Amino acid sequence: MNMMGFAVCCLACDEPDVSGSERCRACIKSHSRTRERLSKQAISKADRLSRELITMLSDPASYTDDSTHGQMMIHYATLIDKHQGTAPANTAEEMFEVYEKQKSKSEKSLIRDVANQNPWQDVELDAETREEMLSKLSDNTPPNIASWDELLAQVEDILEEDEG
Repeated sequence: MNMMGFAVCCLACDEPDVSGSERCRACIKSHSRTRERLSKQAISKADRLSRELITMLSDPASYTDDSTHGQMMIHYATLIDKHQGTAPANTAEEMFEVYEKQKSKSEKSLIRDVANQNPWQDVELDAETREEMLSKLSDNTPPNIASWDELLAQVEDILEEDEG
């Protein structure tokens, strides 16, 4: 129900939270039909609003910064977390642990993880290797590029000419 954006129904339901029960199956069937109707082309403003709200409700934590619905999404995400037995972080240490756990997770990307099988994708090349690869890829050798010191000296010369 949560992935369909209808977890609020579970929160308001008077039936015990037992997956596979007759009441749960009836609700899921009804909400699946609703999702199917919403998946068709949006014709009216109400259709577009319904889609937007269902999108927000299916992942409320991603919309907490929304100017209109942000506070409600925070409240909704908290209710879902409590329903699922996830307690919010209360101390700075707990918040830091949650932050570190989320930071260490790598988001899945079909293109980056599956399609890109380039063995060089995570390798940091040194300047010499880059120049060698560039010379092999291009017909001519790269022009001599000035160092930062040389560029700064040129800028100083230009500034001195303007003052003088």
